[in-house]
Amino acid sequence: MDITEVRVKLVSNKDDRLKAFCSLTLDNEFVVRDIKIIEGTNGLFVAMPSRKMSDHCDKCGSKNHLRAKFCNNCGTKLPENRMRKDVKGRLKLHADIAHPINAGCRKKIQENVSKAFGEEVEKSKQPGYKPVELDEPEEDEEIPEII
Repeated sequence: MDITEVRVKLVSNKDDRLKAFCSLTLDNEFVVRDIKIIEGTNGLFVAMPSRKMSDHCDKCGSKNHLRAKFCNNCGTKLPENRMRKDVKGRLKLHADIAHPINAGCRKKIQENVSKAFGEEVEKSKQPGYKPVELDEPEEDEEIPEII
């Protein structure tokens, strides 16, 4: 697997731990979006895209995020302690959408994203800097026709 492109969009809030979002293109064929670059206690780290975990109301069946105290649909009080814990005993509130399955892949992603982040930070210091758009396709990128 080759990482063929990394696009970094810097976050403007300087006081926040979230420093940027990025997209990662693999083998010029597959894109992973919504990767976060976060300032941690030991420096920058890459957080893969995730979604909030949810469950369903026993009364109406509506979906609610795990921290909700009342159902979004019918207003019924939801049971406490609905959250599962991970292997380290922490509450599991998010699930990865995409993630590396071994340390070598994680290291390769971390190194490529960190390098691209540093380059984008340097570009942002130049006059006339224009931030990258992550959601717009390149001019030569094929957009499939929806039937």
